[in-house]
Amino acid sequence: METLKSGSDTLFILLGAILVFAMHAGFAFLELGTVRRKNQVNALVKILMDFSISTIAYFFIGYTLAYGTQFFSSAQALSAKSGFELVKFFFLLTFAAAVPAIVSGGIAERARFEPQLIATFLLVALVYPLFEGIAWNDRFGVQAWLTSTWGAAFHDFAGSVVVHAVGGWIALPAVLLLGPRHGRYAHDGSMHAHPPSNIPFLALGAWILAIGWFGFNVMSAQTIDKINGLVAINSLMAMVGGTISAWVMGRNDPGFVYNGPLAGLVAVCAGSDVMHPLGALAVGVVAGVLFVLLFTQAQNRWKIDDVLGVWPLHGLCGAWGGIAAGIFGNQALGGLGGVTFASQLAGTLLGITIALLGGTAVYGLLKALVGLRLTREAEFMGADLAIHKISATPEHDT
Repeated sequence: METLKSGSDTLFILLGAILVFAMHAGFAFLELGTVRRKNQVNALVKILMDFSISTIAYFFIGYTLAYGTQFFSSAQALSAKSGFELVKFFFLLTFAAAVPAIVSGGIAERARFEPQLIATFLLVALVYPLFEGIAWNDRFGVQAWLTSTWGAAFHDFAGSVVVHAVGGWIALPAVLLLGPRHGRYAHDGSMHAHPPSNIPFLALGAWILAIGWFGFNVMSAQTIDKINGLVAINSLMAMVGGTISAWVMGRNDPGFVYNGPLAGLVAVCAGSDVMHPLGALAVGVVAGVLFVLLFTQAQNRWKIDDVLGVWPLHGLCGAWGGIAAGIFGNQALGGLGGVTFASQLAGTLLGITIALLGGTAVYGLLKALVGLRLTREAEFMGADLAIHKISATPEHDT
């Protein structure tokens, strides 16, 4: 029976890993459809290379930093329990690799290719697993302190804060250090629109991400005996809540409509296992509104050229999700309990702080040592030049 359970658990988490791995195609197509045509190939190659570099960084450093597990024993030892620990690594790697995939969307169209790969390695090896270990493996006594102080540990079932808020808040200093794309903002303060180059690709990316998210959330149980349909339905309700509110707030703009479900899904990750479906719907509705309002504010008023809006989508909606778990997870609002608002707020702020400091350090150091940004000529011709092997007819759109 033990062998059967090990095999079932290994298959369960492997299916989750495959679904989340497929989400990286969603990241690629979401970026591909949003950037201008001259930068599309760069977007596709960058996401694949980021995943590959993330695998190396997480295998040799990041996973050990977060969980204390190393993979230098014999293959016979590694195959124990049907290789469950190896597949668990694969599953958690797909989460870790989402962080540079998130950042990629914010810095698109003007970031140099090789420095971004260096940043990916450092983020997945050091910055991301630092908070991952705190939140998901009780590192450094933080969770014990939160429990003794406010009655519950910080709860993030599937990564609203650990993955999404961390990725979004890492992206913010990267975007600011790079500066806006040439021609994005005129000297008089007016903004030149860079509309999505391919709405069907953008929509395809959003669909792939939304489908994969049910592996992202449901399979975060990690073993089959802990699976709960509540997580699936809460994910669904948050997704549709985000879609509808983004449609209303965005006045039927397809870019907002297709980011709405992602906003809802980002926000519900943390509390998807403890909320009532009506609470999840409310979380998604707020997330959709939050994304549209803050994306518009950042682009139009604050002149932050975050190409895919990853800071409002992942950073702010992820932070909202971490806090919302402490609101809608309470029994008074139909939740299962076991969470407190204070611990959720404290854990969320800690994740944001680590992300901001880590992102500033990594991208600030790279900017000072090797430079982050393409030359004006290369950016004008298209970021595809940065991968050297692609020759394409330049499109002189600004």
